[in-house]
Amino acid sequence: MKRIISLIVIVISLITLTNYNIVKANDFDVSVDSAILLEAETGEVIFEKNADKKVPPASITKIMTLLLSMEAIEEGKLNLDDKIEVSRKAESMGGSQIFLPAGVELKLEKLLEAVSMASANDASVAVAEAVGGSYNNFIAMMNERANELGMKNTNFVNSTGLPAENHYSTARDISIMARELIKHEKVLEWTSTWLDYIELPERKAMVVNTNELIKKYDGLDGLKTGHTQEAGFCLAGTAENNNMRLISVVLNGDTLKEREEATTELMDYGFNTFRKTTVVEKDKKINNIVVSNGKKTVTTGTTENEYKTLVRVGQSDNIETKVNLNKEIKAPITKGDVLGQITILKNEEKAGTVNIIAEEKIKKANILVRMWRSFGNWLNGLFS
Repeated sequence: MKRIISLIVIVISLITLTNYNIVKANDFDVSVDSAILLEAETGEVIFEKNADKKVPPASITKIMTLLLSMEAIEEGKLNLDDKIEVSRKAESMGGSQIFLPAGVELKLEKLLEAVSMASANDASVAVAEAVGGSYNNFIAMMNERANELGMKNTNFVNSTGLPAENHYSTARDISIMARELIKHEKVLEWTSTWLDYIELPERKAMVVNTNELIKKYDGLDGLKTGHTQEAGFCLAGTAENNNMRLISVVLNGDTLKEREEATTELMDYGFNTFRKTTVVEKDKKINNIVVSNGKKTVTTGTTENEYKTLVRVGQSDNIETKVNLNKEIKAPITKGDVLGQITILKNEEKAGTVNIIAEEKIKKANILVRMWRSFGNWLNGLFS
């Protein structure tokens, strides 16, 4: 009897322990009011909390300022070596700044470095005027780009993030523009630099990074801090480890320590819990594709691009791929035509698709060949 009671106690203990582990695994949270965590390449969201809540973004606003600047450089409209004159409007900015005097000329690169590292409002306005032609036009460009990116719950009133009525964003929207910005590797060079100096006419301006986590968290190399009384302590972070880059956004933290702890917890959770895997490789061959009415009756397709996804460490997520060719593939076919798709299913739900494209050009067979084939098919059908 004692042995049976002991066995029951052990079983109950194991069940309790198992349930506790399951709860803990599914009960991850951070203390800040609003947050999101995603993988940069795939865009898969790992965690979110009030991610669509509209809040003041403070200096995280400058992610859009940097993005428009880098895109203007990429398009050849500006160059990092261009000299930009600081206006009186730029000089007059309050908040975080490097105290640029009106009339001084600085290379665009140095201004962008000051925005990226020191969150300098004066440099941000100088950059905005250079990119937009006028400050008001630049604000219009910010909102237009936000709309193009699908940032549905964002409205910009300035390029700095200084408190202003009707200036708001969300954790999700910030993660969208952050994901776009990190495509410009030069920005990550600036945001991962701790200290630098900018030569001014009568002094050297010391530029110190406002993101202390770049010194504390392995692999973290950006991206943008923010703080005002209205917005609280905010941080859009990015880090690369385990062949995976994560983007986190934490908003409305009560203290600097809280925003750093929340960012660290998010990054740890992402890197420790997930791995990125390639489900479909680019240029994978799909053989024996039947072509109606073609000089060739069979062709080969290739996958247009690769497909990657996240899987939980220690768990076998059920990932399947299904080849779905077009109902009837007829000649003529041009190289690059879409012949079908590979559908990716993750835990029995559709996760994405990859196009199967034609590898070669196939001309239509002449009428005699098509008639002969039809006759042969008829005979085969008759005897079978």
